[in-house]
Amino acid sequence: MVQAIINVGDHEDRVLTIVKGKFGLKNKSDAVNFVISKFEEELLEPQLRPEYVEKLEKIKKQKGKRFKNMAALRKHIESA
Repeated sequence: MVQAIINVGDHEDRVLTIVKGKFGLKNKSDAVNFVISKFEEELLEPQLRPEYVEKLEKIKKQKGKRFKNMAALRKHIESA
């Protein structure tokens, strides 16, 4: 585990206290870790879920359909 000394403003300290109380966390360190994990979920690129990866693999294995021109493709799409 890495330890860090951070400087936060009064407003940020109040926010951490609210997060700590709202989610029943033991201390502000847990609140910081919670906020970081939420930030990661929302803003950083999420990993693909295993079931989605399986679905992508099934799609890759499907055989495609060839069309002579765009008109044939358009006709196929509109009839579906």
